[in-house]
Amino acid sequence: MHDGETVDSLERTSAAHLPIAHGGELVDLYVGPERRAEIKTESKGLPSWDLTARQLCDLELLLNGAFSPLGGFMTKADYERVCSEMRLASGILWPIPITLDVSEDFAKSLTAGRSKIALRDPEGVMLALLHMEEMWKPDRREEAQTVFNTISPLHPGVDHVLNKSNQWYIGGRLEGVQRPSSYDFKTLRLSPSELRQQFARQGWRRIVAFQTRNPMHRAHVELTFRACKQAEASLLIHPAVGLTKPGDVDYFTRVRCYQVVLTKYPRGTAKLSLLPLAMRMAGPREAIWHALIRKNCGCSHMIIGRDHA
Repeated sequence: MHDGETVDSLERTSAAHLPIAHGGELVDLYVGPERRAEIKTESKGLPSWDLTARQLCDLELLLNGAFSPLGGFMTKADYERVCSEMRLASGILWPIPITLDVSEDFAKSLTAGRSKIALRDPEGVMLALLHMEEMWKPDRREEAQTVFNTISPLHPGVDHVLNKSNQWYIGGRLEGVQRPSSYDFKTLRLSPSELRQQFARQGWRRIVAFQTRNPMHRAHVELTFRACKQAEASLLIHPAVGLTKPGDVDYFTRVRCYQVVLTKYPRGTAKLSLLPLAMRMAGPREAIWHALIRKNCGCSHMIIGRDHA
């Protein structure tokens, strides 16, 4: 897949489908009804943080297991090793820092005795409880350089880190209270566990994932046909519908395009599901990240293009 690029012919395309290990046990951070009621009562006296659009995307994928094995926003040790070595402090492969950035005023308002934070959507609905383990002020220029290999503000990921994110990071484990609200394409918003269940019901054992943040065109369809034929697999069209690159086609239009394209595949061989991913445009690091997410969703292969993300 060639994010941000239109190819005129398959001859100009150098995409490959790569095998990825099937996902192991998923992290599920949503609590049961009893604990949920306790948290809602407890949250009344806690400090609250209203999540940004990017943080909402990250939170949803943390809570539903797409970011397994992460159990919350990264602590400093995980963050620093991910930036420098693409591994968590435990040594597990993970290429992208998943952090909760907060303002200096909010950071200063927290006290040692108030280590729990209610995370809310812009409408004030509580989505999760964060058990704060650590708070620190990162070197964001160093983060941009190591993750994106540049500090040019023309890069959208760098611009976000340096100019749009907050100065303080908070790390800690999460307890999910409820799923972030979505008002469109509800039947297409499948969690990793829901995707795994559907694959199992349909008898799909080999699944090729196709990452996209653009409308699909004829060459993309041919790429997916060839990848599935070679891998003897079914297809998951899995577009990112969170934050993508500035100037991209809006996802409402894209999803309608994907729904039409889906009719071009033989019945029972392809599925469409939406991924609320806030892309970083981090190139090779992001390609690994996308593969790990699709592994968690139950896929066995993934199409990677020459200019992926």
